[in-house]
Amino acid sequence: MSLPGAPFVAYGGDELFIDGCAASELGERFGTPLYVYSRRAMLAALEPYQRALQGRQHLICYAMKANSSLAVLQTFAAAGCGFDIVSGGELQRVLAAGGDPGKVVFSGLGKTRAEMKLALEVGVRCFNVESEAELDQLSAVAASLGHRAPVSLRVNPDVDARTHPYISTGLKDNKFGIAHERAVETYRRAARLPGLEVVGIDCHIGSQITEIGPYLDALDRLLDLVEAVEAEGVSIRHLDLGGGLGIRYTDETPPAADALIAALLERIDARGHSHRALVFEPGRSLVGNAGVLLGEVLYLKPGTAAEENSTGPGKNFCIVDVAMNDLMRPAMYGATMAIVACQSRNEPQTVYDVVGPVCESGDWLGRDRALAVRPGDRIAVLSAGAYGMSMASNYNSRPRAAEVMVDGEHAALIRERETPAELFRGEHLLPR
Repeated sequence: MSLPGAPFVAYGGDELFIDGCAASELGERFGTPLYVYSRRAMLAALEPYQRALQGRQHLICYAMKANSSLAVLQTFAAAGCGFDIVSGGELQRVLAAGGDPGKVVFSGLGKTRAEMKLALEVGVRCFNVESEAELDQLSAVAASLGHRAPVSLRVNPDVDARTHPYISTGLKDNKFGIAHERAVETYRRAARLPGLEVVGIDCHIGSQITEIGPYLDALDRLLDLVEAVEAEGVSIRHLDLGGGLGIRYTDETPPAADALIAALLERIDARGHSHRALVFEPGRSLVGNAGVLLGEVLYLKPGTAAEENSTGPGKNFCIVDVAMNDLMRPAMYGATMAIVACQSRNEPQTVYDVVGPVCESGDWLGRDRALAVRPGDRIAVLSAGAYGMSMASNYNSRPRAAEVMVDGEHAALIRERETPAELFRGEHLLPR
């Protein structure tokens, strides 16, 4: 059976391995819930991007909102990547991980003056600006510091990425970017502002995209704009084509990263833009299949027998110690992620809804999953490296999970499990 994340997530006999480490042993050693990431899987996912862009002036900026753990950032910084950030806190994480601020693009549509100031002081590569009001604010902040902020306008091309509506960002009804029809005039305005230097153009149409077509549609609209903007005398030095390439969670078949880039480069070259620097912002595709979330089966709750006038027997529930606060994707997006036992049992499987202990009916990890498990067994939610820990919360006053990075047979704790005392550190009782 080929699992999402193979060959770095695979069974060896009856035991699930993450790289060279047995999953059940990691759960025993570090406890659960536990996020486990394969460093080698991350670098293997990066390699086709680097190979496809070899010989071109480019920068791969890891979109760190997918997974912002310091050791993950350290891994990509050491591999030569820059970073796509959306907050001042993410910038501070890049600096703490040893990342180069000169390889950072600052995206996001609600940057504060304090965030702009910090980014200018440390010298980020570019601000991806998403509104005309933001242009004015950024120019004022930069001028007050004696700087000129390098800017790229994020243009909304009104292209359907054909993904979940919550992670579609390139339609005119989405909150992101500057409307395509306003872009040329907005570039004129940006070029006149004293605190700005126009350096590029940016487009990002969504996440978990599994087709090449939407990328090519967006690229054509972007290149149309580049030609129109430069006809106005405003130079565009780089094309930021965003990220959003999908991964396999169950049966998706997204294009390979190098195939996607080859198609984009062919279109860029055919239209005479091969001289421009390129920026890509992959996130999920670099870390998604490299991560696994481990949990323990707490209880098995059988469904009730069918009664007269009922529609059938009730649900069987596999209750685990992983909850929606640990992994929000199923509850938020209705996302389907593979769930497997860490040790295979030669027993008949039962169909369960795999659920957590949080007091919400939306606290589920998977519906109608066939598993052969007993209380005390470990289970693994696969493809959990992206938008897992980065979206985790303390709902129900649950400490966040620990994180481990594996590299072959070596495992390193990269984030300690939170303690209950840490949950209310900084809170204060009222004076008596």
